Amino acid sequence: LVNIVIAGPGGAGKGTLVARLMERDPNLWLSRSWTTRAQRPGEADDAYVFATPEEFQAHVDADGFVEWVEFLDYRQGTPVADPPDGTDVVYEIDVHGAKSILEHDPGALFVFVTTPTPEIQEQRLRLRGDAPEVIAKRLAKAAEEHDLALSLDAHVVVNDDLIQALHEIEALIAEARSRRG
Repeated sequence: LVNIVIAGPGGAGKGTLVARLMERDPNLWLSRSWTTRAQRPGEADDAYVFATPEEFQAHVDADGFVEWVEFLDYRQGTPVADPPDGTDVVYEIDVHGAKSILEHDPGALFVFVTTPTPEIQEQRLRLRGDAPEVIAKRLAKAAEEHDLALSLDAHVVVNDDLIQALHEIEALIAEARSRRG
């Protein structure tokens, strides 16, 4: 079993990359994060487990999360994984969540996806419909997330070209599997 952690700032395209990875590799199983934030317009129903604050707290109380965090104005958490046999687990989480996974599994593959520039990140956030105040908070947080990822020895993938970034991540997964195999 390889634990694959994919993190990055909002607008980096990690959700799109993870969706493509899942389509292309039947031996991957996605750990679906929980969130108390509202579903964005156009966001897939299964992008997260969208939970009420009360449902989220009940899961916290039942030790149902590997980690969880207060993020901006909502809570987000990574549930304890229960993958089918023979699959590797993909965690699409924030950098602080990645740190928790790495504490449980120091051999996990950690990929930090980022944009070529802050301006491109801002443009992508605007295109997906984030409010101006949310964009400002995400941009401010991006530099902190990048620094933390580097301190955790993340493999940095710049998502300038989706197919190129996808191939880079697939190569990293193949390498991690050969090390574990």
